[in-house]
Amino acid sequence: MPEWLTVEVFDGDVPASGWRRAHENALIEAAVINGASFWDRHSTRWGVVLELVFDSDERLERYRTLPVVRAALDAVPDRAHGLLVYRGRGGGSGALVPRRPRPRPAAGAAALPEPAPDDHLRLSSDGGSPAAVLAGY
Repeated sequence: MPEWLTVEVFDGDVPASGWRRAHENALIEAAVINGASFWDRHSTRWGVVLELVFDSDERLERYRTLPVVRAALDAVPDRAHGLLVYRGRGGGSGALVPRRPRPRPAAGAAALPEPAPDDHLRLSSDGGSPAAVLAGY
């Protein structure tokens, strides 16, 4: 079963695209040498995403411990909050269309008008005229 590894680097004082240009080739070369069968990268509004697929869990863990990988991850633009490394796909695997915000409930909205009363017609069994029945209603 393929094992996905996702590396998300967020923009910091400098854009993450500069980090990608500096470290991408070394990261991908190390991944291919260590058994990666697929790789993909995405640019996002918040930074860059690198997705790698390994044939086994052992190869993925061996890749994560390589010095070139550790050095690249230590060089992200925002060292405190600018890096996510996790298993599975990420970054570009979300919804293709963003959700629209729901309308906020409005306080003090007008109440619906009361319905009009129903007109009733009473029928009598004594054979009286309808006008007399309506008048006696």
